[in-house]
Amino acid sequence: MRSEKVVQIDQGAVVARIQPAECEKHGAFEQKVTMLLGKALRSHCPECARIAKEGREARAEAEQALNVRLAISRKLGDSLIPKRFADRSLANYKAEHKGQAEALRFCRHYVKTFDQIAENGRCMVLLGKPGTGKTHLGAGMANDLMRNTSHSAVYRTVGSILQAIRATYDRSSEATEASILASLIEPSLLVLDEVGVSKEQPSDFELTTLFAIINGRYEQVKPTVVISNLGPEQLPVA
Repeated sequence: MRSEKVVQIDQGAVVARIQPAECEKHGAFEQKVTMLLGKALRSHCPECARIAKEGREARAEAEQALNVRLAISRKLGDSLIPKRFADRSLANYKAEHKGQAEALRFCRHYVKTFDQIAENGRCMVLLGKPGTGKTHLGAGMANDLMRNTSHSAVYRTVGSILQAIRATYDRSSEATEASILASLIEPSLLVLDEVGVSKEQPSDFELTTLFAIINGRYEQVKPTVVISNLGPEQLPVA
């Protein structure tokens, strides 16, 4: 039989000793018994303690993974990306010519280096004729950013923004113009689509709204991606 080892830790107050003990599951182990103010505090089976610790860590990891999935789901829901483009990503964008391949490369770099871009509020403009995949690229950037990073993103068309703000003028509306503008200024990234899509001259209301959004994000050093069918010589006029 093994002899007990006694270790004096603090005279009269705390005494610890090692004694043989038996675990129903894992057999014999050395148990530490600490006498503290007349009470015996016994250590548990180290194998049971290890398994319990691994279980706690596994549950914590599962809970964290669930929270991440829920956070992504909330972000994707708050992003207002149209259902048609909800599954768009830069990975499933098909570049059919050199210009599209170059745009895709630039968009991938933008998302990959977004932490640095977010520090200086660097913006991006995607221009091209209708049907060239600009909206896919914009939605894909927003989706990739939200799925793979902690950043938030919102996709809106100019028309939907103007419509939402006009709706606030109804007395029954719970939203306000200020709350809508704030929801567009706060996200890490705003993808602003269909800029200058109307063939008519932009109204003062449209110009004032766009200025409030873009200037608000500029002041907060927030990046904005602008998407338009216009050419570079037409966009400043719009």
